[in-house]
Amino acid sequence: MSNFSQFDVEPEVEEQDDSSFLLSIGDLMSGLLMLFALLFIIVQMQLSERIQEVKRLETELAAYKKAIDELPIRILNAINGNVGGKGVFIVDPKTGDVSIAERLLFDEGSAELKPEGKKFLQEFIPVYSQVIFSNNKFDEQITRIVIEGHTSSEGSDKVNLELSLRRSLSVSDYIFSNQLNFKTKGQLRNKILAAGRGEIDANQKIDNPSDRKVVFRFQFKREDFSKWFPKTRSPVSQP
Repeated sequence: MSNFSQFDVEPEVEEQDDSSFLLSIGDLMSGLLMLFALLFIIVQMQLSERIQEVKRLETELAAYKKAIDELPIRILNAINGNVGGKGVFIVDPKTGDVSIAERLLFDEGSAELKPEGKKFLQEFIPVYSQVIFSNNKFDEQITRIVIEGHTSSEGSDKVNLELSLRRSLSVSDYIFSNQLNFKTKGQLRNKILAAGRGEIDANQKIDNPSDRKVVFRFQFKREDFSKWFPKTRSPVSQP
């Protein structure tokens, strides 16, 4: 009889073990479900943040493009007909570059400003600078205003390069001398850079007088788009 009693108890023990095992699996599945739900919520939040960053970037790019497109027209409207005489300067309607003829500023082969050149700068610079700093977007996007000296292809490369640099420095020095006073002088000083281009951009076949000039050229801010996107690791090559 004792042997039969032992056989009767064993199924009950097995049933209890099975119940405990099933309960453990249920707890595990519930835990995994909660983990997946949490991960899903985190991913959705990160995705939402990324979408907001993209929208912000699009807004900044639109503002940047609008400022770049508007600036040349603003400069053209401000100085055209109000500064200098006819044919002494050209404003590029796409870039805003202002090209000033050599004959207005310098005698041929000289880096000393002529009286009429000084008079032109006295009229031009305050208006030009006022347009640039009239809009915060212009100020933010313009990193440098380069005063470039240019020569024709006549003469040696070395002489032309030196002459063009001395001319750009003469213009820059005069702008920030005591002879010129304008409201945005300090702001303009932080952006001006004098450079000599020599005959690099000149017609190499003929001596073209229009190649001899001084150009005010903008350098614009370049956005670092990589900061908006996650960095990916480059694959490691196996030996």
